[in-house]
Amino acid sequence: MNLRDLHYLIAVADLRSFVQAADRCCISQPTLSTQIKKLEDELGIQIFERTNKKVLPTELGEQIVASARRILKEQDNIKELAATAQDPLAGNMRFGAFPTLATYLFPPLVPLIKKHLPRIRLILVEEKTEQLLQQLRSGQMDCALLALPIYEDFLESQALFDDEFLLAVADGHPLAAKLQVEPDDLNGEHLLLLDEGHCLRGHALQICQTIGADEEQDLRATSLETLRQMVRAGTGITFMPRIAVRDEPGLRYLPFAEPAPSRTIGMVWRKTSARGELIRRLSGLVQDAAKDI
Repeated sequence: MNLRDLHYLIAVADLRSFVQAADRCCISQPTLSTQIKKLEDELGIQIFERTNKKVLPTELGEQIVASARRILKEQDNIKELAATAQDPLAGNMRFGAFPTLATYLFPPLVPLIKKHLPRIRLILVEEKTEQLLQQLRSGQMDCALLALPIYEDFLESQALFDDEFLLAVADGHPLAAKLQVEPDDLNGEHLLLLDEGHCLRGHALQICQTIGADEEQDLRATSLETLRQMVRAGTGITFMPRIAVRDEPGLRYLPFAEPAPSRTIGMVWRKTSARGELIRRLSGLVQDAAKDI
């Protein structure tokens, strides 16, 4: 067994086809089939079920493929460690953020990264918090911007900035004339919130519990932009993080009386990461970008 065999294994598992896997690996289909059969004989197990129409990993095969992915990821990590030792501010950087942040922070941040970290090849990922954490755990992600706190023993985090929440209302709403929102103003109100899986939903529910407001059960959105347009149409009111606030007709954004609710945004990375200097520089650029929004 060698690393090349593991590449073959993963290609077949991904594509469910020896023909397509052979094309990906730039070898002939008979050669690929022979190598996989040799690997199965060496291990004394069947890794794939074969029919005329499809190829599927066996239950044990799925576990072996998962191990193969981890091994090849560690190979990449070794190469990255060596490259980082030569130039800590160069190489690939896999960097993520959740949707209610990435949409508004990435556009001003990317030009700063290209200017100040020109030797970095940035790979941006926009995913929900749980998916980002999974990618951090597996080593697929170098670092990510998340709402703190994060309770994971294998992760480090650094708070970068606070993102205050405002109340978004339509111009014609009874609250639109107020200069700021007091907690009692929302007692008994029903607010539009994001769907399950968004960390902003959790923050919003906490605020609702504190001030005595409820969630509008019949309507949920998958993005802040959908919420914004629903509010503009007079469907309801919602919380909007300041980073997403834009001056536009038909909407008002009202600040809350102190202490105003907010979320803390921080950089999160693995404790074992070899990219410490790069992550430190990137964190500073994130703070610079957030100030200008």
